[in-house]
Amino acid sequence: MLKPHERRSPTEKQLNRRRRFSLTLFYAVVTFLLLLLSLLIAVLASVLFIKYDVLMHIPRELIPNVNQVLLFMLLLSLAVGGLLSLPIVQLQIFPLNRLITQMNRLASGDFKARLHFRRIITFMPGYADMEESFNKMAAELENTEMLRSDFVNNFSHEFKTPIVSIAGFARLLQRGSLSEEQRREYLNAISEESLRLSNMATNVLNLSKLEKQTILTDVRRFNLSEQIRSAILLLQHSWSAKNLDWALNLEEYEIEANAEQLMEVWINLLGNAVKFSPEGSTVELSAEVRSGSITVSVTNPGELSPEQLNKIWSKFYQGDESHSQAGNGIGLAIVKRIVELHKGSVEAASSGGKVHFSVRLPLKS
Repeated sequence: MLKPHERRSPTEKQLNRRRRFSLTLFYAVVTFLLLLLSLLIAVLASVLFIKYDVLMHIPRELIPNVNQVLLFMLLLSLAVGGLLSLPIVQLQIFPLNRLITQMNRLASGDFKARLHFRRIITFMPGYADMEESFNKMAAELENTEMLRSDFVNNFSHEFKTPIVSIAGFARLLQRGSLSEEQRREYLNAISEESLRLSNMATNVLNLSKLEKQTILTDVRRFNLSEQIRSAILLLQHSWSAKNLDWALNLEEYEIEANAEQLMEVWINLLGNAVKFSPEGSTVELSAEVRSGSITVSVTNPGELSPEQLNKIWSKFYQGDESHSQAGNGIGLAIVKRIVELHKGSVEAASSGGKVHFSVRLPLKS
């Protein structure tokens, strides 16, 4: 038998079911009380009529017959019940009308629509949850629309820039009368921009493939620490050019995962840290095992605003909005999707002049 502190807390589905039941019970009780009140009024009127008859000794021939009395009491009961039910019906209809109005605003593309009930309505069980859920949904739709707009703008910019560069250098080459050094410079620029376009297209295809993938494949056991060190070596040209140092706290850990996909995670995270670290600084990397999972942390000097932290996982988003840094803003989106496929989590934080990325992965797939 479970101890009190070991009992499972109710799930969100169970809580929603209880709230809906509470709302149904509330209206059932109110309806019952209205019927009871109407009947009490009819009975009270009948009792008073009988007492009036007995006390005043009105002749029988002047007293209406029983059918007339019953009809009168019935009409009185219906009138009183109808009058009392009007505010209750209004309380029921008002939230529905308000909800339909705000939903129509959402359907027409106005994602700033929000639902706000009066305090007397939110006091009733269920309506406060309806208000909260609707506003949360509207906020998510608004954020999605903003991300979609940013995605289109960034996507257009990232693809247009190298194409314009290639076209410009090609026109210069067509003029002729160029020195051999100029020709080599322009050809190198065309080659670099073409490679940039190719890498961008490859990353987009890889991300599209990952987004459609639901089952983790090619799982094997390998040395995760060795893989991370290999990723650092692959990036040696980049970090040695900036004279960066590494502070490693990495013991030997083994994991069951897709090695090829995880290598892409470390290349993107470490490459990101190298790209945004100032020259001569230190990049910190550590790993810790706890409760059947391993957490790998990458820390580099820098700072991200709360708005940037919310957007860095979006496709084609770059913290450097001037796009002066190399990259296409897809790397972190790929990282997030790969980690999710491995049933793990990735988080970013910024404090004390440093940016921290933490990747938590289960040790066994």
